[in-house]
Amino acid sequence: MAATVLTIGEILVEIMATTPGEGFGEPQPLVGPFPSGAPAIFIDQVSRLGTPAAIVSRVGDDDFGRLNLNRLRADGVDVSGIEVAAGETTGSAFVRYRPDGSRAFVFNIAHSATGRLSLTPSAEALIERCDHLHIMGSALSAPGIAHLAREAVRRVKARGGSLSFDPNLRPEILQAPGLPEALDEVLAQCDVFLPSGEEIFLFTESKDEAAAVTELLQRGIGTVVIKRGNQGASRFDQHGRIDAAALTVDEVDPTGAGDCFAGAYVSFWLAGADPETTLRYANAAGAHAVTKLGPMEGAATLSGLNALLAAQNGKDPRGVWVRQTRVQ
Repeated sequence: MAATVLTIGEILVEIMATTPGEGFGEPQPLVGPFPSGAPAIFIDQVSRLGTPAAIVSRVGDDDFGRLNLNRLRADGVDVSGIEVAAGETTGSAFVRYRPDGSRAFVFNIAHSATGRLSLTPSAEALIERCDHLHIMGSALSAPGIAHLAREAVRRVKARGGSLSFDPNLRPEILQAPGLPEALDEVLAQCDVFLPSGEEIFLFTESKDEAAAVTELLQRGIGTVVIKRGNQGASRFDQHGRIDAAALTVDEVDPTGAGDCFAGAYVSFWLAGADPETTLRYANAAGAHAVTKLGPMEGAATLSGLNALLAAQNGKDPRGVWVRQTRVQ
């Protein structure tokens, strides 16, 4: 039976300005709302690849909450751990892209329904039956969610489950109360660590990549996977390094690419794919994600990833992964 993947964290909607510029100091044409939230994007990608998937979160009893619930249900995610809070609002993010590709945000998360997430009986039931837990830095930076996430880590690891961690953190919040301790606790039990680019240096004394990776592996982390965006990806463990080259796609919206990468990596890793295949498909999932407008819209199916890989320089000679079985 396939392992069940659980994540814990925020669910929100994303609404984007259609013109480039600096923030929202004047009226803007908008598009959205789109289902969003890094944990929600991650778990949606896991489920679309056929791996049993569930999420613990909290939304308001409003259209934004229903939009997310409907999407996750349609893609096969177990939403029994999502509490629907009457009289509260679902989180939101208004986004405007600057001319250089960076983004300006206006968030409503801390004071939304997600910000009051707690251990409900439904959430506890999911924690008790999951085999793999995926935690994101955003969950550890919010005090209420952090307590729940750390408790879930302790329970899952105590019974022999596995843990992946995607930091997804901004440097300016690293000193938030309790966050350094939470990060150390999660890293100490992490099987797969998934930082993006130079984010790795937020967790090491070393400022050279090779030395930083060695430092993390010596701390007991099983695998370090560095997401490099349009430069591909790299995987490190005690046996060495594997690289995946960048794929050529037309970028529409990069939001959610790292979450889709992580979702595919965890799905293939748990299915027993070899390290090269796992990295190759995760890299393809990240590339596929940027081809659609909206953070969750680019989450790929297995057939979609096979088609993308086949389209890169002709049919891929290393074969494709079908029904969790590699074939030539």
